[in-house]
Amino acid sequence: MKRLAALVAAALALSACGSSDPAVDSTAAPATPVATAAAEETGVPDSAASSTVDAAATASATSTTSATSTAPALPTPQVITGGAGPTGSLARVSTGWATDFSTRTIDLDELRIGIGVIPIRDRITPIDNPEFAPASEAGWSDPEPGLLLVVGESARFYPLAMLIVHEIVNDEIEGRPVLVTYCPLCNSALVFDPVVEGQSLRFGTSGLLRNSDLVMWDDATESLWQQIGGEGLVGAYAGRRLDAIPSAIVSWGDFKEGYPDGVVLAPPGRPASSYGRNPYVQYTSRSAPIPNFFDSAILDDRYPALERTVGVTVEGRNKAYPFSVVQANGALNDAVAGVPVVVLWSPGTADALDSSVTAAGMDVGAALAFDRRVGGDTLEFTPADGGRFTDDLTGSVWNVLGQALEGQLAGTRLEPVVHTNEFWFAWAAFHPDGEVFAP
Repeated sequence: MKRLAALVAAALALSACGSSDPAVDSTAAPATPVATAAAEETGVPDSAASSTVDAAATASATSTTSATSTAPALPTPQVITGGAGPTGSLARVSTGWATDFSTRTIDLDELRIGIGVIPIRDRITPIDNPEFAPASEAGWSDPEPGLLLVVGESARFYPLAMLIVHEIVNDEIEGRPVLVTYCPLCNSALVFDPVVEGQSLRFGTSGLLRNSDLVMWDDATESLWQQIGGEGLVGAYAGRRLDAIPSAIVSWGDFKEGYPDGVVLAPPGRPASSYGRNPYVQYTSRSAPIPNFFDSAILDDRYPALERTVGVTVEGRNKAYPFSVVQANGALNDAVAGVPVVVLWSPGTADALDSSVTAAGMDVGAALAFDRRVGGDTLEFTPADGGRFTDDLTGSVWNVLGQALEGQLAGTRLEPVVHTNEFWFAWAAFHPDGEVFAP
């Protein structure tokens, strides 16, 4: 049984970090330590293997207290110069990189190797120059989850079934460069402005992780960047931060109903049928993140580790709204950094990381956050039937996308605030001093 646990753990580690793409070259030279574990079939310690294959359902949250008790704080980001470069496995996988490892904001030991074969960089292949199809012509099933991006009058849907395979899309919308990213291990779907010092950067997957989260690289300076928060970690851009662009995870059904003239990411040179397979079966039933990729010392136990969390960021302030709390209330009227916000939840969005098929996962719903000010008035929202909401001022009917469908405000659209749906363990690790909503 221990031998089987080690095999399953190693397989999950490999699939979780890039082997979801059938085009991966399995004959490439192995990186250590991940690929060695797979080759020797015994490379995961018994305790870690047991934790890795733990698929028991997590208990309900035991505390909804606010931010007075937080996880141990991570080091305050500051640029460090000088010192030794990478050693050990990190030195081996980064051979030939032009990254300036002497300039950084983190200890290099915080970087974990997430790809089991060399070269690790861009082995999870990003999509460059993406193409799109009209929503009316796409055949995704209604529960299929995806990243929603609205810029001006343009709305785009990036299915998580495709982002699981590629993780990064270097895109442009209404003449504006955008960086679309997704880390399955953290369920973090984020969009950034990739323009730094007047240059539009092309980003790729580095093959490295930090706190189980995707570490990206740019091909101009080969700096390393954290996906959650968009912070430059190592290299010429260490200490810089990409500007976030509001986005959300919603269902295909909600997208095509709310944005019938929108478009959806088209498969890049391969059939759509090659997408939709989830290599993380029952990942969200785990009681903890994968040990090899996350330091248990910073695990915050106020909520189950893999509970989805709406992480709102307004004017540099961060506040978390666990899905269990949002779902129980339907609509949460609150304020972050003095800005009145509402977090809305409605059913119908599948968990892409549950079933072997992304659209067949359990219904976890969609939770989105908006500025609730309209025309100088601050609205209060109340859940109604059928995943709809009403506001207290006009009684208008709204959907989870922040669109007024009926009533005096019909045609109005709430302005989204920057928010995410990452797992609780990831939000708490990157925002140890952030607030947590207390009902």
